[in-house]
Amino acid sequence: MFKNILLATDGSEHALRSTNHAIELAQKFEGTIKVIYVVDGQTSKSDILHHADKHEIEKSRREKIHPVEELLHRSGVVYDVEVLHGEAGPTIVAFANEGEYDCVVIGSRGLNNLQTFILGSVSHKVAKRVNCPVLIIK
Repeated sequence: MFKNILLATDGSEHALRSTNHAIELAQKFEGTIKVIYVVDGQTSKSDILHHADKHEIEKSRREKIHPVEELLHRSGVVYDVEVLHGEAGPTIVAFANEGEYDCVVIGSRGLNNLQTFILGSVSHKVAKRVNCPVLIIK
């Protein structure tokens, strides 16, 4: 049923809980997990200002989601990680709808609570616009 799972992460506490649920689904249904981390324009600008080269920027981004990768690695579930660029909600929606995913797993809140309050949550946008079931983890 849930063989091809998309896990949207940002390295937050909710993302770690989401990872655990994605792992449970993958183990139960012998599935795989595609992990995506979306870097928005503001983060890209900040990364460029604070890091000397491209490799440092990539390393910094991977460190943000390292705890997620650790959980996945220890679980033994087959997974793959991809860093995307754009506004989180629309980028996740487009990626999910272009792929053949059975389920999207996402945390209810991310790292930026102010943005969530003002603009509406990324998870809400994803749930409304993705064509497959969405599991939102509190």
